[in-house]
Amino acid sequence: QTDNEYGCHDTVLSYSPSALRAFRKWCEAKYRSIEMLNTAWGNVFWSMEYRSFDEIELPNLTVTEANPSHLMDFQRFSSDQVIAFNRRHAQIIRRHAPGATILHNFMGSFVDFDHYALSDDLDLVAWDSYPLGFLERSSHGDDFKLRYMRVGDPDFQAFHHDLYRACGRGRWQVMEQQPGPVNWAPWNPAPAEGAVRLWTFEAFAAGAETVSYFRWRQAPFAQEQMHEGLLLPNAAPNEGYHAVVRISKELAALDARVETVRAPVALIFDYESAWAWRIEPQGQDFSYFDLVLSIYRGLRRAGLSIDVVPPTAAAVAECKLIVVPALFAPSQEFTEALAKSGATILLGPRAGSKTADFQIPADLPPGVLRSLIDIRVKRVESLRSGARVPVSEFGAFVRWREFLIVGENVERELTSDDGKIALARRDNVFYLSGWPDEELLKSVLRRIFQAARIPTLDLPEDIRIRDNGAMRYIFNYGAETTDISALIGEETLLLGERLLEPCGVAAFRRCD
Repeated sequence: QTDNEYGCHDTVLSYSPSALRAFRKWCEAKYRSIEMLNTAWGNVFWSMEYRSFDEIELPNLTVTEANPSHLMDFQRFSSDQVIAFNRRHAQIIRRHAPGATILHNFMGSFVDFDHYALSDDLDLVAWDSYPLGFLERSSHGDDFKLRYMRVGDPDFQAFHHDLYRACGRGRWQVMEQQPGPVNWAPWNPAPAEGAVRLWTFEAFAAGAETVSYFRWRQAPFAQEQMHEGLLLPNAAPNEGYHAVVRISKELAALDARVETVRAPVALIFDYESAWAWRIEPQGQDFSYFDLVLSIYRGLRRAGLSIDVVPPTAAAVAECKLIVVPALFAPSQEFTEALAKSGATILLGPRAGSKTADFQIPADLPPGVLRSLIDIRVKRVESLRSGARVPVSEFGAFVRWREFLIVGENVERELTSDDGKIALARRDNVFYLSGWPDEELLKSVLRRIFQAARIPTLDLPEDIRIRDNGAMRYIFNYGAETTDISALIGEETLLLGERLLEPCGVAAFRRCD
């Protein structure tokens, strides 16, 4: 293992003298001439043109907001430092322990460095899954947090399983699985009975090679003495221990191979986009992570397995549906891969709205993506909490909305109540011009699934499904027993019951 949880406790960005010297060298290596940097950053604005790289400062003590291009390059530089640090660790390990499997444990909803790039130097990717702590720290409202207080967000862990599977090129694991109350969230409830088992089976169903628990024994001292383990401080078994004993027996009896199988749906997640919209949210509650997770939730509630992948040509090959929300600055190569994929494509708000230099494209957004669908974004607005732009009976835009100019070959699939285009279409390519609420997202995805000819399921609200090879797993994140017979048909359950209890897990081998 290289280090532990890179970036935890806000340790990616450094404003030290050493960081300043290294950043100046990084900028010089990237741009070669100060004139090129001035052009890329638009430094003519506010008379900020530099005469040499030695005049560049770090973007933390500016009088007002820093130049977004400056901030973006500093974020790229900082990410590169983490990647280089990890690479040095990996090189040392390989020199002294050739053949050893090298891994690192990532965190949840953490985007301060490019995990895809760092993972290139690893053999396997791990992450630390704390469903209850993450829920308490999330942006969800109180009703959602109370509903899932003891099981966690049904889609948060699953999203990270899929994301880190991509980072590990199919090889991944959970290094730290929450076994009881933690010590670091605003509130630290105990998991529901069966929740640890639910989380563990969800991970294995997503292709995890290992699930381990943090911690083995609860420490009686220091900062984490309130962080529960599988054993109590006196080494007696705790609830989590008994859950793991049951899980191990069930896994042995199930005898199901853990596979990594390509999903029919690819959802693009991009770290530069997360940085971009944190730098320039344009609306107080615009969060790239929240937008992508909301779309992931909509896909998962339709009974689909999803690959969360980077914006590369290889990642979208052989997909039936590719969803691209808010992709900051798509490359020409990725755009061409989308065009050649033959898949149904859903582009979403803010996609292609900047160049790599963090400038508005010369011919307006969505920039290079206009080769896929002939639209231009002429105006955007952010919407305060409670504001809605109704889209007929289909739902509404919230948080973000765009105004489009469309070409002659572009169809209006959905229109807002004020007559503006909400969903545009050209052949197999769709563009969604705002942040959809839950109902609008359902309506949009229903049309997309039909165009892609992807069969879906009408799942009960708290039921989730995961396919792994021939195996199908069903999970109940709700507080009520749910009849799942319609999801099983005539198949024989290998695990669980047709009346699936709260935190229940069912599994069967599909014949289709």
